[in-house]
Amino acid sequence: MAGPTTAERGERQQESSGPPRARRFRPPRLRTIIITALALVLLAGGTVWVLYGSNWTRVEDVSVSGTRVLTAAQVREAADVPVGDPLVSVDTGAVEARLRRKLPRVDEVAVERSWPHGIGMKVTERTPVLLVQKGGKFVEVDDEGVRFATVSRAPKGVPTLELQPARSGSAGASLRRFDEDRLIREAVRVAGRLPDAVARDTRAVKVRSYDDISLELSRERTVAWGSGEQGVDKARALTALMKATSKARHFDVSVPTAPASSAS
Repeated sequence: MAGPTTAERGERQQESSGPPRARRFRPPRLRTIIITALALVLLAGGTVWVLYGSNWTRVEDVSVSGTRVLTAAQVREAADVPVGDPLVSVDTGAVEARLRRKLPRVDEVAVERSWPHGIGMKVTERTPVLLVQKGGKFVEVDDEGVRFATVSRAPKGVPTLELQPARSGSAGASLRRFDEDRLIREAVRVAGRLPDAVARDTRAVKVRSYDDISLELSRERTVAWGSGEQGVDKARALTALMKATSKARHFDVSVPTAPASSAS
């Protein structure tokens, strides 16, 4: 039998070198769809059960860090974290709100989940810059003017406020313009601007008027501060002045561009 002719071979080569035939798209079978959907449902159901129904992710440990005056037990009691509940259901925002409401000493707090069984609470306490004496006790005030705690014993290194408003002359006019609450806020403002070394050495912040605030330091030294304005400049001037005249007993930075000191 005779083989294909040259013309027939050429026609076959042209047919084989043409573009490949496109495969027809076949939609997934109903059985495949059902199996996939069932797998997803089982996965979702298993996840929900692990998070809410099992004992694998329930609250068992509540840790506290960052406390200085408060105890961990006080923080745990105020936080009232529901031990034994699913970890995922704990409202961390509500825990933070309870801590701020029940413990005014708390300035900042972060509550986080620690999988699979823990809740961690990192607390930052307020730092007193001034003490307001009230009866036989002391009210701690921070640098924002928040009165956050009343203690029976004055903490070391925190000055007390001595409010001695003058009621005559220009000082009396200042008192009529600025009430005692405003004067206390100015004292707090001054205490919050003191250099660390001076703050540790300050025994009292005395307020006679808005423009007449002074400091009583150790070793019978005093500082005339003036008003609470220009606090940063006054702190810088006082630091330089105390270094330059270390034996002086009286310092005046009420005008920070012209500070002065004297030995008597």
